[in-house]
Amino acid sequence: MHDLSNLGEGIDMKFKSKTLAVSFACLLVAASSAANGDSPTGRFMEVGGATRAPAGHVGFCAENPRECVTANRGAVVVKLNQGRWKELIAVNAEVNRQISPVTDLELFGVEEYWTFPSGGAGDCEEYVLEKQRVLQKRGWPQSALLITVVKDTNNAGHAVLTVRTDQGDIILDNQIEAVLPWYSTPYRFVKRQSSSHPARWAAISDHRVSTVASLSN
Repeated sequence: MHDLSNLGEGIDMKFKSKTLAVSFACLLVAASSAANGDSPTGRFMEVGGATRAPAGHVGFCAENPRECVTANRGAVVVKLNQGRWKELIAVNAEVNRQISPVTDLELFGVEEYWTFPSGGAGDCEEYVLEKQRVLQKRGWPQSALLITVVKDTNNAGHAVLTVRTDQGDIILDNQIEAVLPWYSTPYRFVKRQSSSHPARWAAISDHRVSTVASLSN
């Protein structure tokens, strides 16, 4: 993907890690360090004003209006305990196993098309949409499950799922199998769904200097 509003260039699987998810205890330590200022990056992304939604998500909302409406929902941050942490790891691994990486061009004949996966294939958006759907069915609030656009290690557009918890923003991904705090990923975060309205998007200010991806290229 060259245009960040136009996800869908497929998945570079050579960066897919088989690293196990960090333990819940390690996450609590990292979150505590970030909260106390020991980390240069906070537990939560710095989200700014409204920005343009990705074209693929606009099309998805047009075809799936029920997924993109709000009933005056409040922005919920999930209280993360060990049980919920294990559930995130399990859902992330389960969906990653169920879907084979195939580009939109191969599947649908177009550069970008967001939809729920069918036939066991899809690109990064299909992984994200399915994880979002599975977690909602398990009782996780929609406002805490936000599709997020990043630049990956190849400086290409990529989609991940941000889970908003009291321990910080957690990332579910198909390129990296580990479930990680957002600041531990090698991505540059660009924008994500609004926590108050699923059809709206907000810009992310990612000031980290250690990230592998670069917006300057």
